[in-house]
Amino acid sequence: MSKDAYIHKVLPGSSGSPLLFVLHGTGADENQLLGFGRELLPSATIVSPRGDVSEHGAARFFRRTGEGVYDMDDLARATSKMAGFVKAHAEAAKPSAVFGLGYSNGANVLASVVFAEPGLFDATALMHPLIPFQPQVQGSLAGRHILITAGRRDPICPPNLTSRLEAYLRADGADVTVEWHDGGHEVRPNEIEAARRFFAPAPVAEGGK
Repeated sequence: MSKDAYIHKVLPGSSGSPLLFVLHGTGADENQLLGFGRELLPSATIVSPRGDVSEHGAARFFRRTGEGVYDMDDLARATSKMAGFVKAHAEAAKPSAVFGLGYSNGANVLASVVFAEPGLFDATALMHPLIPFQPQVQGSLAGRHILITAGRRDPICPPNLTSRLEAYLRADGADVTVEWHDGGHEVRPNEIEAARRFFAPAPVAEGGK
């Protein structure tokens, strides 16, 4: 586990405040969600890594062979690496809680970490995730809070797969909130407001961290 496993930026917060990890979408970088993270949790420490995979020059967190066709071996590598990165920062900061927010490819790797390490995050916001496989959750998500935001006409993340992901998460005990809009893969104002409501007051898993 290394705090420097990824090129990343940190916006320091108050001592003992939550840690919020923000994970960008394909083609963006560690700057994409920093400001949004600060708006959502003004006192938190915001950690934003840059994806370590290049797809024709576009940064991503794991490889794919086509739209919605994932390199599952590389996703497993990325999941383990991201989990270690999160743990290293959490162990150093000793925060009151650990939260995650991801958009698109960032939401996908964040979801994969949640499946692999259900106790790592107290709450996660998955904006336009695409999980085209059946998750195998390594434990229980009971007491964990998850927000999913999605577009009903999203050409990248079909609504039926969003609903299937919601069902998987609920079946494993997660407290799931879903926010829809009638558009596509873009983030719309109602999603931003849903994230504000979700993180303020910031939800903490039962038992805390």
